[in-house]
Formats: sequence, C-alpha cells, structure tokens
Amino acid sequence: MWVPFNEGWGQHDTERHVAWLKQEDPTRLVDNASGWTDAGVGDVLDIHDYPGPAIPPVDSTRALVLGEFGGLGLPLERHTWQAKDNWGYRRFADTTTLRTAYRVLLTELRVLEDAGLAAAVYTQTSDVEIEVNGLLTYDRAVVKLPGDEGAVNRRLYEPSHPLESPAPDARSGPQTWRYTTRAPAGNWTDPAYADSSWALGAAGFGTDSTPGTRVRTVWNTSDLWLRRSFELAPGTDLTRLYWSIHHDEDAELYINGVAVDTFPGYTSGYHVRALSPAARAALHPGRNMLAMHVHQTRGGQYADVGLVLAP
Repeated sequence: MWVPFNEGWGQHDTERHVAWLKQEDPTRLVDNASGWTDAGVGDVLDIHDYPGPAIPPVDSTRALVLGEFGGLGLPLERHTWQAKDNWGYRRFADTTTLRTAYRVLLTELRVLEDAGLAAAVYTQTSDVEIEVNGLLTYDRAVVKLPGDEGAVNRRLYEPSHPLESPAPDARSGPQTWRYTTRAPAGNWTDPAYADSSWALGAAGFGTDSTPGTRVRTVWNTSDLWLRRSFELAPGTDLTRLYWSIHHDEDAELYINGVAVDTFPGYTSGYHVRALSPAARAALHPGRNMLAMHVHQTRGGQYADVGLVLAP
C-alpha cells in the first residue's frame, strides 16, 4: 500500500498526490494520510491512537484502519540505544506487566475487528533510538514477550462476527438520552431518580469540530450529565461485554447507581474497554440504568458510550 503522508509531516495537495499514485500504480491501495489529517480520498481511513486500540468513524467507501497503536514501553538495561531519557507511550517495569497489557490491547483489537476494523499496525517491532516500545530490544538481543503470545495474535485471523449491542452507541443511530448541563441535585445516578425535567437528546453529544465524532446534539459547556436505560437479556455472559466509548474529556460511568468505571483524558475515536468487576456486579437481567458524567476543559469535546457483546 502506498502511504504518501504520515501525521501531517509535509502534507500538501493530498488529493492530487493520491490521484497520481492511483494512476501510476493501480495494483496497490493508497492510504492518503496515516494519522491526523484525512483528506477524504484514497482507499482507507487511517487513524493513530496510543495506546489504543480505536476504530475510525464509519466510511461508506473506504476501509477502516488503525495505522498505529500500542507504544507499550519497557527499557531493558544494557539493551537500549541510550541509558536514560528513553520513553514509551505507557511504561512498564517488567515483562509480566507488559505481557498483561499487550494481551488486553489485542483482545480489545479483536472486538474492534468484529466492529469493522480492517487493519492495525502495532508500534512496534523493535526499540528504535529513544523509543523503548518494541517487542525486541534495540540490539535485537532480547524478545520482551514470550513466544506463546502468538496465540492471542492468531485470534485476529479468525472469522469475524457481527457484534451484538444491548446498548448501542451513536454510530448505530440516534440513541436517546436524558441530559443536563447543570449540576444535578440528589443521587442523579439512581434508577429511580426523577429526570423528567432533563432535556431529551440524541447521541452523540459534542461539537462538530471534534475528530471522529457523530454529533447529533450540541454540547459546548464544561460538564454534561447523561442517563438512559437498556435491557439486558437473561443469561448474558458478562465477561463478553465491553464498553464502546468515545470521550473528550474525562468520563465517569455508573450502572444502577453504582460508580463502576472512569476514563480520564480524551480519545480521538471509539474505543472498546472491558467492564470492571464493579460494572459486571452492578448489572442484572432486565432493565438497567446507565449514567455518564463528562468534564471538559479545552479543545474539542464529545460524549458517547454504549455496550457491545463480543462473540
């Protein structure tokens, strides 16, 4: 695949360069820009997300690609390019914690594959200069992950299956929430809370300029409180449930009045995240209440969350 631009570096006249590449070599796909500045042309829509994984917004004519994710850093003494001031997007102290994080990432990536992700590139094969996020050390002398990690990799090549969603996010249509931008009184996360005075709005909530979003209700204040109910079928395997979330910025999630998960910072696309033990414990068959609080400080803003059931 031809990739003329990466993360905006030197990017210019993107449409013209993509057209020229397609004409000169019709045998290969063209990725108009890997990360950051998509011009809406070419054969794939490519985002970068660290540590990720994430999936770009649905595009009717192009494949969805995660051009970079991972960045799990582990410096090993005497095997780095420089002894100090090296880095990864997340840092680990030993191979055991690195292995756990790697498995979580690839399990979530498998769920995104079922959601329509066509390709992903892990960062990276080996350490390079100051970056220590490779699977191999800079000198290629040490493999940081054991060989049996191939099992979690091989799952990515199994047939994909459509995801079920007991509580769809905004990508599936205009999901209706009760919402307010003024701090609510009382226990606003409780299923019995009287929210009839709150406004009704369709997800997602945010501003149109925020990347990777599906805005149906404008939200441009510092805080947003959301509530919606959903049905959970009896016998649902809760270990197969994942959050499908896009937040900008800090998000807090509640199920049936219980604080269950927090997601600090912001995302630039939809992530899947495993439910915490507290979240699984708070769920029950039948009707459940999902509540969300998002706090915004600067830049773009967006709030949307749903639940997906992995195969």
